[in-house]
Amino acid sequence: MSVHTPARVPALMNIATRLRIGSVRSTSEAGSGHPSTCCSAAEIVAALFFSEMRYDPRDPRHPDADRFVLSKGHAAPILYAAWAEAGYVPRADLLALRRLESDLEGHPTPRLPFVDVATGSLGQGLSVGVGLALDARRIQSDARTYVLLGDGESAEGSVWEAASVAAYSGLDSLCGITDVNALGQAGPTQWQHDLEALAARWRAFGWHAVAVDGHDLADILDALADARRTRGRPTMILAKTIKGKGVSFFEGKNGWHGKPLKKGEELNAALAELESQFVPEDEPAPPPQAPRAVSRPPATKGSVGTPPYKTGGSIATREAYGAALARLAAGDDRIVALDADVKNSTYSEKFEQQHPQRFYQTFIAEQAMMGAAMGLASRGAIPFPSTFAAFLTRAYDFIRMAAISNLNVKIAGSHAGLSIGEDGPSQMGLEDLAIMRAQPNVTVLYPCDGVSTERLVERMAYHPGPVYMRTSRPKTPVIYGPDETFEIGGLKVLREGAADVATVVGSGVTVFEALKAYDALQAQGVSVRVIDLYSIRPIDAATLLRCARETGGRLITVEDHYAGGGVGDAVASAVAAEGFTVHRLAVCEIPRSGTPEQLLDRYGISARHIAAAVRDRAR
Repeated sequence: MSVHTPARVPALMNIATRLRIGSVRSTSEAGSGHPSTCCSAAEIVAALFFSEMRYDPRDPRHPDADRFVLSKGHAAPILYAAWAEAGYVPRADLLALRRLESDLEGHPTPRLPFVDVATGSLGQGLSVGVGLALDARRIQSDARTYVLLGDGESAEGSVWEAASVAAYSGLDSLCGITDVNALGQAGPTQWQHDLEALAARWRAFGWHAVAVDGHDLADILDALADARRTRGRPTMILAKTIKGKGVSFFEGKNGWHGKPLKKGEELNAALAELESQFVPEDEPAPPPQAPRAVSRPPATKGSVGTPPYKTGGSIATREAYGAALARLAAGDDRIVALDADVKNSTYSEKFEQQHPQRFYQTFIAEQAMMGAAMGLASRGAIPFPSTFAAFLTRAYDFIRMAAISNLNVKIAGSHAGLSIGEDGPSQMGLEDLAIMRAQPNVTVLYPCDGVSTERLVERMAYHPGPVYMRTSRPKTPVIYGPDETFEIGGLKVLREGAADVATVVGSGVTVFEALKAYDALQAQGVSVRVIDLYSIRPIDAATLLRCARETGGRLITVEDHYAGGGVGDAVASAVAAEGFTVHRLAVCEIPRSGTPEQLLDRYGISARHIAAAVRDRAR
């Protein structure tokens, strides 16, 4: 017996019908889109937006509003239709779906204030939901998070990474709803309509799982109420639905994924059928319940203070990163740290020791770590997820979507390059700079010593948008004094003379190889300029061009990275406008295990190779 009054259900049924009509009309007008997957979710969305969720339609970004994540982002038309029903989106705008001038894109992006994170790359929404729920906990809000998944995307491993993290974290404010419509893009889904098989998986991961008829509004509302009552663990509602529900000629039929109805007879028939499904209403659905307003103190910025390192000493940049992050967070409770079970290697454990309530452990689940960071960032936190640079490749699709969303995520990749030594190529991040530079709005930093690392941690925290910092495993000399300043987009000219015959550009560990080469060449009467390129994007093109002009156009880059997409390519792009070319020293084959010194020399990026390259070009 439903706990919900029957009077509310007819109004919600009519809302579901209007959502279907809006989805069908908009996709037909666009000539593309996914109306059938919208139709299967109509009752779920109606129940969430017009009975369950607390939000203010006039203020979608309210800090205490319940959050909704459309993980199955191809169902974007029904999301837009729901906000039109709520009064935020003009109904006429639905017919501009997918047009260049419209923010109602084919898959949702945060151009729209009611979208926290871009979705559509399937399997990411639940991780984002974890981050949203963690942020509500951080700010002590009673906001709940709802994630609508597809049954097809539930085959993604990232979904189960998120499931594990959510259960471990006891996120009882998180509720997932899986639209089990049994049809994917190419055919039936893995579990089709076997709700018990799906429920068993969710229960095995520590979730409260409930199976419902996804077209029975009373059943859905009861399940949502059950989820709200559940304590200590998240809830997954498994809703059995029919793809294309409401339009008989594509209802439950394969081959309709991503196909709009043709304007004319086909569309008119569908609309007539849908309009015939309206029912008398005993009472209208009440307006959305506004969230409870909570007063909070204004945010404050933190500071790393004066780096405690002395010139001539040594420290690994990964250790300086962890120390700086912990000190910075003492003055800013928006800063949080996420770890993938390597906190004692990235030194994010220093953060955990001082701020345990803002430290989130995802274990060896880099996708879940990045997705949670995205959710946190979307709500105002400043998340620092960190792991080995090599393992970030597993989460690259999440990084790509974070860039599309322009989220304020601050990523740290440690143990980069050959310099990690004996662990071998599987552990060496040798493509990370290229990966990060490939996204158009990711800032990329690579400090060489403890002072520059600490200063840049503070800079990256308050630099808008996604930022990546590469850190190194071995200890490196401290070459900067504690008062040295570092700006994003800058570089440091470490050695410079009027008789310089070439400019050598290094980053991170190769800065020290360049300085060794400088000393060796000086002993031979050859003078070179040495640059520490700590900001790879944005890059100081003006200074690089000046140095190129002053050193006969001889530019040599040296990087602990594969040749494609790293420091050499960044410098080459910066100086190409004036016709300069760059000689690049980089790792050009898959390396072996060995000591850092052996590897740097074996693969052509040691001081000996730099000096030889200068002599060859200065002849």
